[in-house]
Amino acid sequence: MNASALGKLSALPRVRLAHFPTPLEPLTGVSRVLGGPSLFVKRDDCTGLALGGSKVRKLEYSLGGAVAAGSDVVLVSGSIQSNQARLVACAAARLGLRCVALLEERLDDMPGGYRYSGNVLLDRLFGAEVRIYPKGTDLDAEVDRAAEQIRAAGSNAAVVRGGAPEPHGVVGYAAGALELFQQAAERELRVDAVVMASESAGLQAGFLAGCRALDARTRVLGVSAKRTAAAMEASVHALAVRTTAFLGLDHPVPREAVEVDDRFVGSGYGYPASSTIEAMAVAARHDGLVLDPVYAGKAFAGLIAAVRERRFRAGDNVVFLHSGGAPLLFAYAERLDALE
Repeated sequence: MNASALGKLSALPRVRLAHFPTPLEPLTGVSRVLGGPSLFVKRDDCTGLALGGSKVRKLEYSLGGAVAAGSDVVLVSGSIQSNQARLVACAAARLGLRCVALLEERLDDMPGGYRYSGNVLLDRLFGAEVRIYPKGTDLDAEVDRAAEQIRAAGSNAAVVRGGAPEPHGVVGYAAGALELFQQAAERELRVDAVVMASESAGLQAGFLAGCRALDARTRVLGVSAKRTAAAMEASVHALAVRTTAFLGLDHPVPREAVEVDDRFVGSGYGYPASSTIEAMAVAARHDGLVLDPVYAGKAFAGLIAAVRERRFRAGDNVVFLHSGGAPLLFAYAERLDALE
């Protein structure tokens, strides 16, 4: 990695929360069934904290900064089934911090268990104070109000917002890129492309910044779980540029390096499409890989389509970055009737 970028990473406050490196495994069964390039999976569902997830890479740095600043309370915002809220709640328990989770009801017509199982059940198990708000709430304003009240009471509150990634946390994903390429080098494995879910821009932007620091020419394909490709690509590029600057790199991520496929969003964020269900079944039944129906399932649908459409070369090595999210399965049990 670029010496200045590595020095910047090493100097940042950090708390160790996860099991690194996460496994890099072949997807032998799926590769055989699809008949395309050689497929692998980077198992960030195995990061260890609170049943795993890639967001812990970001939290090691953002919460590291909060601890260094003397914070004793952390506020986190997101949807009711926020993976990030679950990880923050668990990390707070590990670090001895009070956690307040401000969660919004963003989806309509969800089964009753959606509000009480999955991630929100784990939030409460880890001791977080869970506050649920109706759909349409200005959650950023509520977070600001809660933080002011907590600070007025004499505590030092840190805030981890949903959907508003910052470079000081996103660099954790750049470190994840370094980890992946180190593993590949040890195996003498060329990585031609990486496919991942793209929703809040942080994961893809950070990974692209890591590739830039490594001078890696690997193709990075994001699969949107919510927004249009144009909107997603603009967000990812802007954040990737900010992150490379934060790392002290002279050459930012070029716009043409940002690629997002938005064909697998289905009826909207949080609602699995038929392609999501197919992808979950293919991954589980041919390689025993568990995917969630909100992020990884849609991203894997994008990977399957790219292989079928011959968007990779036959001899390529393609890595699927599994971002985690397994607890979502239980909140969506009644929505997955199409699995047979």
